[in-house]
Amino acid sequence: MNRDGLPNNFRTHPLQLDPSGDSSNNIDGPDHVKSASSLHETKKANAGIIHGACLTLTDHDRIRQFIQEFTFRGLLPHIEKTIRQLNDQLISRKGLSRSLFSATKKWFSGSKVPEKSINELKNTSGLLYPPEAPELQIRKMADLCFLVQHYDLAYSCYHTAKKDFLNDQAMLYAAGALEMAAVSAFLQPGAPRPYPAHYMDTAIQTYRDICKNMVLAERCVLLSAEILKSQSKYSEAAALLIRLTSEDSDLRSALLLEQAAHCFINMKSPMVRKYAFHMILAGHRFSKAGQKKHALRCYCQAMQVYKGKGWSLAEDHINFTIGRQSYTLRQLDNAVSAFRHILINESKQSAAQQGAFLREYLYVYKNVSQLSPDGPLPQLPLPYINSSATRVFFGHDRRPADGEKQAATHVSLDQEYDSESSQQWRELEEHVVAVVNRGVLPSNFHPTEYCLNSYSDNSRFPLTVVEEPITVEVAFRNPLKVPLLLTDLSLLWKFQPKDVSGKENGEVKELVKGEPEMIGTEVVSEFLINSEESKVARLKLFPHHIGELHILGVVYNLGTIQGSMTVDGIGALPGCHTGKQSLSMSVRGRQDLEIQGPRLNNTKEEKTSIKYGPDRRLDPIITEEMPLLEVFFIHFPTGLLCGEIRKAYVEFVNVSKCPLTGLKVVSKRPEFFTFGGNTAVLTPLSPSASENCSAYKTVVTDSTSVCTALISSASSVDFGIGIGSQPEVIPVPLPDTVLLPGASVQLPMWLRGPDEEGVHEINFLFYYESVKKQPKIRHRILRHTAVICTSRSLNVRATVCRSNSLEDEEGRGGNMLVFVDVENTNTSEAGVKEFHIVQVSSSSKHWKLQKSVNLSENKDAKLANREKGKFCFKAIRCKEEEVATQSSEKYTFADIIFGNEQIVSSASPCADFFYRSLSSELKKPQAQSSRHTEKQSIEDTMRLIQKCNEVDLNIVVLWKAYVVEDSKQLILEGQHHVVLRTIGKEAFSYPQKREPPEMELLKFFRPENTTVSSRPSVEQLSNLIKTSLHYPESFSHPFHQKSLCLVPVTLLLANCSKADVDVIVDLRHKTTSPEALEIHGSFTWLGQTQYKLHLKSQELHSLQLKACFVHTGVYNLGTPRVFAKLSDQVTVFETSQQSSMPALIIINNV
Repeated sequence: MNRDGLPNNFRTHPLQLDPSGDSSNNIDGPDHVKSASSLHETKKANAGIIHGACLTLTDHDRIRQFIQEFTFRGLLPHIEKTIRQLNDQLISRKGLSRSLFSATKKWFSGSKVPEKSINELKNTSGLLYPPEAPELQIRKMADLCFLVQHYDLAYSCYHTAKKDFLNDQAMLYAAGALEMAAVSAFLQPGAPRPYPAHYMDTAIQTYRDICKNMVLAERCVLLSAEILKSQSKYSEAAALLIRLTSEDSDLRSALLLEQAAHCFINMKSPMVRKYAFHMILAGHRFSKAGQKKHALRCYCQAMQVYKGKGWSLAEDHINFTIGRQSYTLRQLDNAVSAFRHILINESKQSAAQQGAFLREYLYVYKNVSQLSPDGPLPQLPLPYINSSATRVFFGHDRRPADGEKQAATHVSLDQEYDSESSQQWRELEEHVVAVVNRGVLPSNFHPTEYCLNSYSDNSRFPLTVVEEPITVEVAFRNPLKVPLLLTDLSLLWKFQPKDVSGKENGEVKELVKGEPEMIGTEVVSEFLINSEESKVARLKLFPHHIGELHILGVVYNLGTIQGSMTVDGIGALPGCHTGKQSLSMSVRGRQDLEIQGPRLNNTKEEKTSIKYGPDRRLDPIITEEMPLLEVFFIHFPTGLLCGEIRKAYVEFVNVSKCPLTGLKVVSKRPEFFTFGGNTAVLTPLSPSASENCSAYKTVVTDSTSVCTALISSASSVDFGIGIGSQPEVIPVPLPDTVLLPGASVQLPMWLRGPDEEGVHEINFLFYYESVKKQPKIRHRILRHTAVICTSRSLNVRATVCRSNSLEDEEGRGGNMLVFVDVENTNTSEAGVKEFHIVQVSSSSKHWKLQKSVNLSENKDAKLANREKGKFCFKAIRCKEEEVATQSSEKYTFADIIFGNEQIVSSASPCADFFYRSLSSELKKPQAQSSRHTEKQSIEDTMRLIQKCNEVDLNIVVLWKAYVVEDSKQLILEGQHHVVLRTIGKEAFSYPQKREPPEMELLKFFRPENTTVSSRPSVEQLSNLIKTSLHYPESFSHPFHQKSLCLVPVTLLLANCSKADVDVIVDLRHKTTSPEALEIHGSFTWLGQTQYKLHLKSQELHSLQLKACFVHTGVYNLGTPRVFAKLSDQVTVFETSQQSSMPALIIINNV
């Protein structure tokens, strides 16, 4: 037995207070830690002893029966007897003492004594009552009633004892009585009186403030809180619990705050944020009390509330604390996960705070990786990778320009994606492949893609060639305000090699450390991403073996370059690096490149569900060797005059180990360039921009042949233009058609400035194949975009009309006059002084220029700024032996020279550009006639009539421009083309701007089919027959001798069509009005006044007429009216033929 009269074995009871402690009973002291540890040891010692193992079921029943009989026969009767005795004693004593006390109180005071407040009461916690004191007897009786659940009597006794204790100022006893009175009132069945919460409040205040006994105050608070919670008064319970928190005990405060938080969450309208906030406070106090697991549990529960609500700063704080606590408890995976969340969210922290978070993360991560150094590389959260923006480029980087040598632009990662441009390149490739395959596009054709991105079709495995690098552009973004340093950055890949026979080996390599002889990997030693910066890294792989390559992701060391920073209230982890940044603060990890393919939307199932197709841009197939072409342009101009001819050189280099063949170039603008015709004589390969160096083939002429034409001929087939040919696809004239490995060839290339001024982008696509046919890659391409800025030079307009002189020197009909207007529209922006028209040439299958009929003696035609010039030429039909059949494609060239040199227009490059412009003219849509059988005859008629108006004559104007540049004079040369199709219709060398059509009202009826006009127009019919009057210009007649003057006049009629024509000539005046008489004069035709003639194809017929005059004057003989119709047609297409010009005759009197 000890001094308290208790057996020693009760000292280890877990609920027993430590009597050696102070009055506040602080359980956070060192004694508590010791007793707790000894208690734990005692429990462990006792845990090994098993009690009651030998008891039988009969023993169990007897023990149960003993307890029951002991309770009913012994304990309860004893309690009843004791209560009765105490009650009798109390009644007798209380009656006497109360009467004496009340009489004395009334005698001495005479009035009511005011009750003192608790704060005024003296601390009498040291007051002790003897065991036989009536106050303790009342308290004992109340406790016994409480034990037997006689709560009503217990409440009365506690209430009486409370008053006695207060009178004696025994505050510790009074507080206990108040507490038990409140509990008794609460436990009364039927609740005759409300729960007196103010009793509990008074008891708690007494324990805490007067008795300074925090343990009893805690007990009272917890009891009261449970009572309030049972009555659903969670708000009052929470306030009560929070009120007892203090700074002197972290563990007690943590427990109370946690209970208060649960009160908030259990309310009728749960106060979730208050719950989370108080759980955070509880976790903080648990952490201060050294209870790490409890602290971690509280923070994790609070995190469930704050997560995903946009309270980023609160989330950061909670995650940071969870990471710290997890690290302390060696839960490293949880710590890494928490720190990871801090970094990957869009953080609103300051740069210093973010730097601290990052360093903590790196430190924890390093510890994790050290635990399993041979394990798989962990996934790193930083920097962000925009996987869909990943671009893959197959091939070598473009070489920079070297002086006058400019490499083809091809494709590079520096070029932005343009859907319109991409479509143009696709069409060019389809065009050339179709031409190579005899006009049919192969069914398995897929356009060549050198750069794969999110816009390209990535559903197929891309093909690339062994020994050609693969560049992957990865888009990084740093979300933090501190810079990130990535070191040893490289691609992570998997490779399945194939031997030459095509068998797969199951080897899988994942890093450079594997076998670099299979796939070489470029490693970027340092890659710095500044704060909140987006930056792309271009990483290369060098495949040295054929097979299947899978690019998985990137691998790197993540670190930061900042030194240590102090963080508000946060110290570094123990052992965390705090000096200048060094390599020890970087961790090795990886990030995968996972690209989501396009959403499928073809079938009904795909439309109703969300399915994504594959994206295989990171899974290239390495194929066998292929040739690789590089193209360099030498002296390639960036600015030209419209129509200017410039000579440049193109160098083709085969940089691979395979010979290439079938080199072709395709362009939508074939009229811009030429490599020369098949018969062109190659000029020397070293161009110099001297004054007399001409791009044309020239011949020195003597001065006698100035005005007459020099004739030559050439076939368009020699220049790649012919029936069934594709002018856009131009074969490159390689020697022997093969370019061997390492070989280079320079070829001349003539360029002609486009006819429209402005900036022109001209796309060239070079197509070539391997001599050895490959099954997977049939061909390769190389792209080049030339940007040419053209400025205005000359505008040429031309018209053609029939000559009035129907006979030429050989007695054949069909002469024509060609009028050419040349205007200098240059505004001197290119430093052009003046233009010289050096030659005008014609090219046609049926016509040729014969001579110039300009009256001016000035041979050299100069045009300064804004000046115009007009030239007139006579054109005749070609001789029968010169006229080629339609199928031979032979053109006759006629040159009319204004200088001392003839430019041979039928040779390169003049003829090249002429044929190219001609082919582009022919490509323009022509009016198609319908092919109905019932209308066939009318269509034939129309075609014959239209042919009379058509003329197939092309004019080439060649010029030189004198340019002053840097006090040096240069001579530029060029040519303009005019295609004359219709007699009397003006043609232009430059494209005409079309006026936008006026807005028309909508028509809601079907328009009639007007594809073919049933009647030819007046203009068309007027050219069927050509008329010419032959007469003396002046005629003298003695009117005083003979009053009538008769003049013979010959009317020549020429059938211009290739059909028989019936002609009616009517000599009578159409009208006799005074105005008509005044115009025509008073003369008349004598003899037959109406003729009906039949003219065969191209026939010439003359009529001898006589005109009768009665007095002198000037007369217009052009009054005959001519009607015509085709002989084999029933329908009469008759109209008056137009005379070319007034036929004036002067009648003189002798």
